[in-house]
Amino acid sequence: MKNILITGGAGFIGSNLSLHLLSKGYAITVIDCLSSQIHGDEPTNSSLYKTIKDKVTFFHADVSCKSFWEQAIQGQDAIIHLAAETGTGQSMYEIEKYVNTNVGGTALMWDILANQAHSVKKVVVASSRAVYGEGKYNCSKDGDVFPVARKESDMSMGDFSVKCPICNTTVVPMATSEDSKLSPSSIYGFTKHAQEEMCLIAGKAMQIPVVAFRYQNVYGPGQSLKNPYTGILSIFSTRISNGNEIQIFEDGRESRDFVFIDDVVKATVLGLEKDEGNYQVLNVGTGVQTDVLTVASLLKSEFNSSIDVRVTGDYRLGDIRDNFADLTQITNLLGYKPSVSFADGIKRFVAWVKSQEISEDNYLSSIEQMKKRGLYKS
Repeated sequence: MKNILITGGAGFIGSNLSLHLLSKGYAITVIDCLSSQIHGDEPTNSSLYKTIKDKVTFFHADVSCKSFWEQAIQGQDAIIHLAAETGTGQSMYEIEKYVNTNVGGTALMWDILANQAHSVKKVVVASSRAVYGEGKYNCSKDGDVFPVARKESDMSMGDFSVKCPICNTTVVPMATSEDSKLSPSSIYGFTKHAQEEMCLIAGKAMQIPVVAFRYQNVYGPGQSLKNPYTGILSIFSTRISNGNEIQIFEDGRESRDFVFIDDVVKATVLGLEKDEGNYQVLNVGTGVQTDVLTVASLLKSEFNSSIDVRVTGDYRLGDIRDNFADLTQITNLLGYKPSVSFADGIKRFVAWVKSQEISEDNYLSSIEQMKKRGLYKS
């Protein structure tokens, strides 16, 4: 394979992946709508876009536009489908937009592959840990369980713990494996589940190998500092850079699996180049959970900042409590092992942020959008 089409190829993951594949001798074509939410009001001047400008064949288009898909697919050996709307909270009120882009755009791709001549031999699709919802937990009475979304009645009383779906006692998070029950708790998670299932079903029917990667929380240099809806490290860093306090949801002990961009690129390339991952769904993360208070503390330290960190007790509907990846399958099949620790990755990320122009802090306006719709509770 030589010619690779990357949708969303000017985004955070896409631009890093494009540059890496270019260095390996691949010819890259990119479809990207250059969303102002990610790239700013003058997207062709964004640093992300500039990293790939004039190095790739570029289509400035939305993946919901069939004519651009038809043009871009011509002559491609593989497609890496990253383009998606990604904000969990935002997805709960911009439902049509999320479904049209994430599900509809993917459907257009497969419709073309099913009905028109092409040379595509492989599809790699970006899914998300959001498909699991809360994921796997252990109950002292009932063993391994897969809890449903937390009750608003509990969270309104300050009880943010996850409960056993059988006996309702508090449970302990476990590494979530790919065979775990899928129970997305947001529209974003639903669309990513639909997207990966569509790819696997269509790929098997057309004998086009598919690899679906369930990315955990990706971070690193190049992540948009303008998007107030996704990327907790970027959101907090923009708050700190503007001298604004960090406001933390719930009790601050909610946790995520933070995976550095270099490891995500490495995993994605392994999936592209190795046949062992064909028709598989694979977690990409570090297998380590880090709570939000720790994130805020490390960022404050790296920025040498004196801003306040305030645990608000507020919460968003659709958020999960904990999730971290079981990497057994991706390690066995592709030989993937994360190489960047969170402590090292956050140093590299902050050093990059300090070299950037300070972005406008739109975090509070994003919160207001959710409050107006009853999705943010305080």
